[in-house]
Amino acid sequence: MKLNLDSLPARADFVDETYRVLVDAITDGSLAPGERITQEEIADQLGVSRSPVLQALRLLKNDGFIEDAPGRGVQVTQLDIVWVANLYQVRGALDALAAKLAANKRFRIDPTLIQHGRSVSDGEDLRAIIDADLAFHNAIYKASDNPLIQESAHRHWMHLRRVMGAVHRASKHRESLWDEHQAIADAIADGNAKRAVSLSDLHIEKARANLVSELERLYPLSSSGKLKDNATV
Repeated sequence: MKLNLDSLPARADFVDETYRVLVDAITDGSLAPGERITQEEIADQLGVSRSPVLQALRLLKNDGFIEDAPGRGVQVTQLDIVWVANLYQVRGALDALAAKLAANKRFRIDPTLIQHGRSVSDGEDLRAIIDADLAFHNAIYKASDNPLIQESAHRHWMHLRRVMGAVHRASKHRESLWDEHQAIADAIADGNAKRAVSLSDLHIEKARANLVSELERLYPLSSSGKLKDNATV
């Protein structure tokens, strides 16, 4: 395993930082599904002791990002396309409800969110692309004034980042994504809840279909529906 991980600044507790770095590596594909992770190499590259690495790996395992590897050690979990489809089904329901509630208030989404999203969509900074996408939807969650919507969405936030990372790496339709975002924002600002919900439903269904199709193309499937260990981007 060869990773390009930046060393962490000197601090007493590196667990959160180690967790974040590893999640980012899984999200951007530096750590691919099925790839084995060793405490020693991670600790060496981050310049920390094995203790925070071990604790971070336990958190990653608990959150479903890694699992026990055959024989010894741990590996990045496979992307389960059925689970991905289910995740987007739940996300679609949350997004539609948030859009409806925001439209009832005629909420105006900060136009700089969309401008920024368009500006990064043509670049190669995958983290910025994903962050911009999620920031737009998070603005609608907040506008709903229902904290349970935001909490429910954030429960799977990191997994959503991982799935989006796999697809955005190969996506050729990033600009159209922001056209869809603009249309949703306009419907919300106009107070047209019915149209906002309809556009949100179409947006998420299109994203879900594209995700499943792209993941099937990027990774060969095993009979269980999970991606094979040797799959790489």
